[in-house]
Amino acid sequence: MFNYIIKRFFQSLITLMVVITIVFALLRLMPEEGYFGEGYEKLDEQQREAILTQMGLRDPLHKQLLDFYKQLLRGDLGKSIIYRPKVDISIILNDKIPYSLRFGLSAMALSLLIGLPLGILMALNHRGFWDKLGTAYIVFINAVPAAIYYLFIQVYVTGIFKIPMLYSESNPLSWILPTISMSLGSTASYAMWMRRYMLDEMNKDYVKLAKAKGLSGPRIMLSHVLRNAFVPMVQYLPSAILYTIAGSIYIESLYSIPGMGGLLVTAIQRQDNTLVQALVLIYSSIGIFGLFLGDILMALLDPRIKLSKKAGAR
Repeated sequence: MFNYIIKRFFQSLITLMVVITIVFALLRLMPEEGYFGEGYEKLDEQQREAILTQMGLRDPLHKQLLDFYKQLLRGDLGKSIIYRPKVDISIILNDKIPYSLRFGLSAMALSLLIGLPLGILMALNHRGFWDKLGTAYIVFINAVPAAIYYLFIQVYVTGIFKIPMLYSESNPLSWILPTISMSLGSTASYAMWMRRYMLDEMNKDYVKLAKAKGLSGPRIMLSHVLRNAFVPMVQYLPSAILYTIAGSIYIESLYSIPGMGGLLVTAIQRQDNTLVQALVLIYSSIGIFGLFLGDILMALLDPRIKLSKKAGAR
């Protein structure tokens, strides 16, 4: 098990380094205005070159990348240039993360409370009312662009129920629609995968054998089918939890929530290159680290997964 964890750790680390290198190289192609802030137009060519040289942006790309890795190892994400000039990006993130955590964790809890029971009902009521209703919901969520039903919820639901259209720290009613909107996609995913995994388990030989031995249906479902079906779901939970820190890019912007997601949109719009670079790397790291934790957690909980090559490693 220890060797498996070490192997997956180094695979994740290499993947992260590749992502960092690609992102770093691509962001060097962005307009140079994003490194100057206000007053760019007032500078002549020599002044601009002097500033870029001082920042190390005229060094060879491999030297810039090496310096950037050294900076990351010190925990330094750099300073914002345009969004909040000369302020450490880590300080900016400390102000934004609590908002994303609040909405992200609430949305995740809501999606688990609705999605998992819905998936179970769909599997137990296969081809019945609950299965058809859940399938219709899943198809709608996956077929219709999210921006459409997000806007529909914001425009029409706020009018019907007299709920504020934009986020307000002092009005808890304004927190309802962003939380519901964030949970819609996850609810559909949890329901779809729980249904699939339960149906797979219900068709296996051990379930038929348990029924032949006279075990009751509820006991089979609770002790065997549901437990085994939930194990693959565990793989996605670490990623889901970590993404709550990152926040929802579109929804936070739509409802004017001052979280991580809205910050990325603002940084891109204002061409704050160092801030964009830091945020993209954070999102990439969260995704890779979440997959790593999911693999480890799944291997710990499911004894059927073989970790050695002789036993048939994954």
